[in-house]
Amino acid sequence: MTSKGRVTIREVAERAGVSMATVSRVLSGNHPVPASTRARVLRAARDLDYVANAHARALVGGGRKMVAVVLRQVTSPFYAQVAEGVEAEAAARGWLCLVGTTGGDPGRELEFVQLMREEGARLVILVGGVVEDDAYRERVAHYAQALASAGARLVLCGRPAPDPDIPALVVEFDNEAGARAITGHLLSAGHRRIVFLGGLPGNTALDARVAGYRAALAEHGLGPEAAHVVDCGLGRAAGHRAMTELLKAGGDPGPGDTATPDAAPARFTAVFAGDDMVAAGALRAIADAGLRVPQDISVVGYNDIPLAEDFNPPLTTVRTPAEELGRAAVRIALRDPEHAAGAHHLLGTHIVVRDSVQPPPPGIEDGGSTPV
Repeated sequence: MTSKGRVTIREVAERAGVSMATVSRVLSGNHPVPASTRARVLRAARDLDYVANAHARALVGGGRKMVAVVLRQVTSPFYAQVAEGVEAEAAARGWLCLVGTTGGDPGRELEFVQLMREEGARLVILVGGVVEDDAYRERVAHYAQALASAGARLVLCGRPAPDPDIPALVVEFDNEAGARAITGHLLSAGHRRIVFLGGLPGNTALDARVAGYRAALAEHGLGPEAAHVVDCGLGRAAGHRAMTELLKAGGDPGPGDTATPDAAPARFTAVFAGDDMVAAGALRAIADAGLRVPQDISVVGYNDIPLAEDFNPPLTTVRTPAEELGRAAVRIALRDPEHAAGAHHLLGTHIVVRDSVQPPPPGIEDGGSTPV
């Protein structure tokens, strides 16, 4: 990927050794061209990372106006709400919205971004936390530069930029502050043995939530050994499986350790689930073990998905502005395109208090018997 301006049809013609008219015929696909010539032109266009001018014209106001939103999955309530926000804001402006899913596959993500670039999407929005390694940083830098060269823009929605210098807009919410607040809520209720259920090391969103959880414990005078993180990932099944194993084990992973599902802090009285679907699985596992929420164990979640208030009991959780996140990604990028690239916008979160938290059972926090 070169750093100069957009490649022209003349450069493709020179590379392929043909006329500009021949390049135009090959790329339009509307005229017969010898197979060997077509292959030479397409190879030159690919080598130069050429994007057809028709697409570029669409990006600056003519032709189709498209926003593409790229998600890990659409079955997650959080991702679905973000996509709804993107679609609603795009529709209000007379733009089309295309949705693609990757299943977490970097190769599929790359293919989708490239396709949207070639099809003239003005904005390509990548949604949700991600494991931020060297391969990811290189990939996102490539996306941003490639889209910028075609007159388009990359928007990172709910994830940070791996490099502040890449031409990408970041719109996210404060995961760490939300986690600190909900952990503080449990601590204020009297809990001191709180498990974080749903860690995924390296994931930007979950690492921030774990950091907020640890910060809240420290703010209440608890040492690092008070933190117990279960790295089980996200989803209802993961939450159910990990909670089941915690209730069976009931052991202590040791000072400051990261727990696994086969080791639990002694006498834990509360669970902070990494998201509401993990909380749903934990609630089911607790009920299956013959225990009650919140009488025996308090549970809180994260995201405030629409079903959270219908859980049994209704779930205390952190409300994240999922739909507004999608709306803001489109609104900010289109409102001020000259200054949006490289900008960072942080949305707030707040606690929604329902019925899944109460003080720990008498005698538990002062060394009495465990509820599990």
